[in-house]
Amino acid sequence: MKYRISHNTTYQYDETVPVCQNQAHLTPRNDGGQACAYHRLKVRPAPSSTNKRIDYFGNTVSLFSIAHGHKRLSVTATSSVEVSRRTPMESLASPSWEDVRDALPLNLSKQGLETYQFSFASPRVPLGRELAEYASVSFPHNRPILKALKDLNERIHSEFAYDPTATTVSTPVEEVLANRRGVCQDLAHLQIACLRSLGLAARYVSGYLRTVPLDGQPRLVGADASHAWLSVFCGPLDWIDVDPTNNVFAAADHITVAWARDYSDVCPINGMFIGGGHHTMKVAVDVVPMDA
Repeated sequence: MKYRISHNTTYQYDETVPVCQNQAHLTPRNDGGQACAYHRLKVRPAPSSTNKRIDYFGNTVSLFSIAHGHKRLSVTATSSVEVSRRTPMESLASPSWEDVRDALPLNLSKQGLETYQFSFASPRVPLGRELAEYASVSFPHNRPILKALKDLNERIHSEFAYDPTATTVSTPVEEVLANRRGVCQDLAHLQIACLRSLGLAARYVSGYLRTVPLDGQPRLVGADASHAWLSVFCGPLDWIDVDPTNNVFAAADHITVAWARDYSDVCPINGMFIGGGHHTMKVAVDVVPMDA
């Protein structure tokens, strides 16, 4: 699948902002079964300075600063991405989850250590007995890791309500587990916490999901949204992406922007500004197949 993606974020301030500095994780990755053929970041008002870097996890980070007064900031990322179709995960044989877990600390190669780091706690993903106990229902002794992962994904999807009003970006995983509700970011963090609490390696993935309108309904411009899911290391099968919000293994409808330990590493736009008073933020995302 080839997609054209537009992601616009607009900040409106009550008072003038004399200076701001920002960084953005908005450039789709060039790996994991996808290729970004084009990317452009348009910032208004025009930045005083811009730069790019590659972060610790291999994600592209765009940096910009504005050193003149403004009451409105618009950031628009436009990308063209091709995503390869993935093999249906249910058709693949996999080792037991214990074999995958036990092998993690034994691989001292560069790749092995890079994988092993995702089995530890991170700022938004704690480890804990209660999280391990919740996951253990899906991970009995000697169960193939893909079957266990599929079962945990289904349970989170069915037992947790998608509720945009229930959480904020700082809601702890323990609260999500207790209240059984949240958004895609919360469900991804929860499942990562469950898996890491069992000793497995899992990373947070930010990106986009193509949405398809109901039959007979028009496609609404700007109605798509940024999305979050997770990727789990499955031994010889390497990293497998799963989406608990939609109860699927990620396929050609999922477009990866960045991956890391958790949301705090790959927030789409973050930074600092002086002044501004009260401010509001609006986000509009379009994910359109190139042949549409």
